Amino acid sequence: MSLFVKKPLAGLLAEAQEEGGHSLKKTLGVWGLIALGIGAIIGAGLFSITGGAAANQAGPAITISFIVAALGCAFAGLCYAEFASMIPVAGSAYTYSYATMGEFIAWIIGWDLVLEYAVGAATVSISWSRYLVKFLSGFNIHLPASLATGPWDDGMINLPAVFIVVLVSLLLIKGTKESAFVNGIIVALKIAVVLIFIFLGWKYINKTNYNPYIPDNTGTFGEFGFSGIIRAAAIVFFAYIGFDAVSTAAQEAKNPKKDMPWGILGSLAICTILYILFAHVMTGVTNYTSFRGQDGIAPVAVAIDHMGSANAAGVVTPDYPWLNRAIIVAILAGYSSVILVMLMGQSRVFYSMSRDGLLPKVFSEVHPKFRTPFKSNFMFMLFVSLFAAFVPARVVGEMTSIGTLFAFILVCIGVMVLRKNEPNAPRAFKTPLVPLVPILGIFTCLFMMVFLPLDTWIRLLVWMIIGFDVYAWYGMRKSVLSGHDTASYGRSNRIIGLTGLALVVLLAGVAFVHHTTVKEGGSDTGLFYFSLIFAALHLVLYAMRLNKK
Repeated sequence: MSLFVKKPLAGLLAEAQEEGGHSLKKTLGVWGLIALGIGAIIGAGLFSITGGAAANQAGPAITISFIVAALGCAFAGLCYAEFASMIPVAGSAYTYSYATMGEFIAWIIGWDLVLEYAVGAATVSISWSRYLVKFLSGFNIHLPASLATGPWDDGMINLPAVFIVVLVSLLLIKGTKESAFVNGIIVALKIAVVLIFIFLGWKYINKTNYNPYIPDNTGTFGEFGFSGIIRAAAIVFFAYIGFDAVSTAAQEAKNPKKDMPWGILGSLAICTILYILFAHVMTGVTNYTSFRGQDGIAPVAVAIDHMGSANAAGVVTPDYPWLNRAIIVAILAGYSSVILVMLMGQSRVFYSMSRDGLLPKVFSEVHPKFRTPFKSNFMFMLFVSLFAAFVPARVVGEMTSIGTLFAFILVCIGVMVLRKNEPNAPRAFKTPLVPLVPILGIFTCLFMMVFLPLDTWIRLLVWMIIGFDVYAWYGMRKSVLSGHDTASYGRSNRIIGLTGLALVVLLAGVAFVHHTTVKEGGSDTGLFYFSLIFAALHLVLYAMRLNKK
């Protein structure tokens, strides 16, 4: 039961060539992959999180934050492209880690990807709900606030968010080809909307809104100044998840060795340019403080309302009143494609983990007609719906960012490991300047992780400890590669026990620092005591595991 057994490259390549009723259907070409990436990238991060990050962390310098985040993505994207062309199998970073660093690390990254994809889909669905409410209000249709917001936002349940998750999940169950076709239409609409916003908004830019371009730090770490730019970069990093989701569809690509690098790097390059221009216009047509608290997670509508002429009283009359409604329609459609790609990526990761025995077989059961992992889609429909219905958008958005950054770090490490261990393995695409590019990717991503709020680190640690529980209880015993190797069972338990204890101690330490340094009156006492109780319970469990033979 070796925790670090590696999946042979020959076996992975054979899996990629599988055909038949138990394999995924190959339907995606290069443009389908690029559209898949753009479909996931342009969404909540651009239309929603940008405004909040500008208002609370970076000011007009949010454009610099996007550039910093793009650098981290570029380094990681080059590493992803090498892996995707070399190991064209569903599972993304999970599969790459299994081939390079062994089963235990692969489990950690696979579990972490739940944060990136499933929780990311929940974030976008919450934003979709906010825009739907605003759109319907234009027709004098007002949904009850208690049924359109979660309990932490003074409501009861976010039903519109649940609705879109269910709708998209049913489309995914129907088939990848149908999903990709719908996604392609939405992507064309979404790019058109972004370009219209940039071109129409450019003439309304008021240069005084850029003064100061980098607001002075308030005295609190992460609120404007240099630390604010980096913290905003870590938050808007969520906006870039999507190019890595392309790699989860590798097994459904017609010519993955050739097309995967184009899909990953092409979608990333296109979206980076659009992001910088979009953020520049958004903070130019109105002062960044306009986005603070006024419209929650829907700031684009605020910017559009300022595209017009002001009267003597300073009240702006929008020149394009139709644009606000039209752009919201496009955003609603665009968010749907983001949710689609996120949920697709998640189901493919769990599909791979299930085939390896680390999760129950239900996650890899393929529909006999549609050839999609329909049961996995259905289960995540329920899981993501619960998050979308009850959890605040800020929380799930930052959890997605930290999960993504962690995944990118492991992929960058994996490229260096595989270059050393498998130097002669065929590579259709090679990451340039190894080890420099992977090291820069690790440094950039880790740098942004450090600048995320401490409560986000607490939630990451809690989630990873839960993952350790699942692996120790199920995955370690059922693994196809290592589950029958009982000779090293005691050693494996000691490794899991020691690693778990280290995470538990780190969780308690981070919770204590967060509790003592948070602004007075803003201390999350409930999260603090939950962390301590959770840590104490697992301290006992992992200590007991150390003694298992």
